Amino acid sequence: MIVYNKLFSLMVLKGMKKTDLYEIMTSTTVSKLAKNENVTTDTINRICEFLECQPGDILEYRADSK
Repeated sequence: MIVYNKLFSLMVLKGMKKTDLYEIMTSTTVSKLAKNENVTTDTINRICEFLECQPGDILEYRADSK
């Protein structure tokens, strides 16, 4: 499972809020990120451009617990 905890931690470090992402995506997409749901690679690309970071700075893989 891909999780986006690093995204929100990075945003806190930069003094930003989730609502700042509305500049580059819809509130529905921000909600998907908050729930660790699937988003497109285009979304990941836009976030990286917006925050000037690499994908590994905003997401990580965690094995699903069974």
